Amino acid sequence: MDSTLTLSAHLGLDLAAVTLLTFGVFYPRHRRRELVPAYLALNVALFAVVAGLGTVGGDGGLALGFGLFGVLSIVRLRSDALQHQEVAYYFITLVLGLLCGLPALSLPVAALLAAVLLAVMYGADHPKLFARDRRAIVTLDAVHREEGPLRAELERRLGTPLGWTVQEVDYVRDLMVLEVRFRQPEPSVRSRELTVRRRTTRSNTIAPRHPKETV
Repeated sequence: MDSTLTLSAHLGLDLAAVTLLTFGVFYPRHRRRELVPAYLALNVALFAVVAGLGTVGGDGGLALGFGLFGVLSIVRLRSDALQHQEVAYYFITLVLGLLCGLPALSLPVAALLAAVLLAVMYGADHPKLFARDRRAIVTLDAVHREEGPLRAELERRLGTPLGWTVQEVDYVRDLMVLEVRFRQPEPSVRSRELTVRRRTTRSNTIAPRHPKETV
């Protein structure tokens, strides 16, 4: 009876943590609906496997649980559809299922570790952190051999370049493809004033009234 209550408490903690991570942090920021069931299913499945192996007992079961965690991580990282932030959420969901599924780990310790994971992910992926830093794939209609002209061209088109990786150079068509990490320039005072004026004009606009017809 005690083991059932302990398992239920751990399951409740796991569901609360992964729900908060998925619906409270991930989806409002990234809007990737197709990843929500994947995160939830992976978390609950890993929790079930680890909890079941821990209930059976033996060092072999625990080693198998860690091996399953490593295999799932390696296989999923081979997908090109995930960005680095989404891979981080993927790891957090797996670790939450692993921590909460361990029956030998006390509930307060599991809750503390889960809270630390959620707090770190919330802060590390906050929209205000490096808000103007961007990443883009850029195709230039010229091949720059020196860093100076290339940096000036990227700064003119995008903003302050933080770094880039050359992916393709085509001397026949005279173009090069780069993955650029850059920082967007701050909006000027004039552009801010125009934005405020447009918003004010839209809010003050009143729909025209149709004249009443008299019979």
